[in-house]
Amino acid sequence: QVQLVETGGGLVQAGGSLRLSCAASGMIFRFNAMAWYRQGPGKQRELVAGITSGGSTNYVDSVKGRFTISRDNAKNTVYLQMKSLNPEDTAVYYCNAFYPPDNGGNYYSTLYSWGQGTQVTVSS
Repeated sequence: QVQLVETGGGLVQAGGSLRLSCAASGMIFRFNAMAWYRQGPGKQRELVAGITSGGSTNYVDSVKGRFTISRDNAKNTVYLQMKSLNPEDTAVYYCNAFYPPDNGGNYYSTLYSWGQGTQVTVSS
């Protein structure tokens, strides 16, 4: 059974930084494209950033230049380094694997049940 465990969230002031981690188990991590998503108050879950099994990355425009997604296949973990945070980044952050576009999928073609997420709150 696949488990996704997100950690690293917290309360931070605007302009601050956080590093999120997502530890995956029950799957062959290195073969999976992984992504971070977030769901803000009263909003739908949205893509934040994705990384393919080969290491290619993609970001939504609102986080480009501020967030960096990376992966450590030896640790079965995907990271999201977040800098210059602003209150609009407040959300619960989740990770999941997805079918990449090259395989006929898209970033919302997620593969597994969602974890509990990690709360990020940015104060102004």
